[in-house]
Amino acid sequence: MKKYEKTGYLHHDFKIFHLTDHEMSAYDFHYHDFHKLLFFLSGNVTYCIEGKSYQLTPGDLVLVRAGEVHRPVIHDTTPYERMIIYVSPDFAVTSSDKTIFLNQCFLPDAAMPSNVLHLSGMKERRLLDTMMELVHSFSEDSFANEIYQNTLFLEFMIHLNRAALSGTLQYEDSFQANKKILSVLTYMNEHLTEDITVDSLAEHFFTSRYYLMHSFKEQTGYTIGNYLSTKRLLFARDLISSGTAVTDACFACGFHNYSTFLRAYKKQFGKSPREMIS
Repeated sequence: MKKYEKTGYLHHDFKIFHLTDHEMSAYDFHYHDFHKLLFFLSGNVTYCIEGKSYQLTPGDLVLVRAGEVHRPVIHDTTPYERMIIYVSPDFAVTSSDKTIFLNQCFLPDAAMPSNVLHLSGMKERRLLDTMMELVHSFSEDSFANEIYQNTLFLEFMIHLNRAALSGTLQYEDSFQANKKILSVLTYMNEHLTEDITVDSLAEHFFTSRYYLMHSFKEQTGYTIGNYLSTKRLLFARDLISSGTAVTDACFACGFHNYSTFLRAYKKQFGKSPREMIS
């Protein structure tokens, strides 16, 4: 069974890239163990995230949470230029005696009606100005440039999280999606621990089994069974990382057979749960 590919590895709180594609590269759906910020500079690109497709315009900021399945679709040879920032889910800084988490904009409780922000249209100019200064810094080789880039990134994340907490972020509300499949995705993510089958989904959403399977794969690139397995395994890994016993995590995330869970876990992550813990 084809599985979603995990791409990229993060060994620090954050990592910054400035990338440009000059060809029509094809990207598969994938996910990361970390959050991702993508600041779009140029290109003819549609960004697909969990069943929603956004046509990007320069100045857009794309927020992708850890575990969200996504991919860019490049439509022509216009250079696809972007800043990409990987952010650890545990990203925090210490100030005096306080630990301040700079991932509030990614938390599930955050009001995220979409994954895209139009920075150029926001009243808060500091977000756009700081990001553009960060982009500009990659064309320089000035004194302490890496430290300067890190400082700019911290400034940007502080303003972004302040805006998220105050509810002043301006999200892109225009995206393409198959509403039926979008509802199915939402339902699956909200009921991961329950018994879910293609037949039960088709019955719940008053649609045919064939239509559901065909449309789901068309919108996400993967089968319903593969999507469910991937999300359940990611959930199980989070539980295990937070101290839950492997056996308890197996059944808590929706698996009914421990041996099946162990095989799927090792296939997904390359190591058994206990190997990852150690």
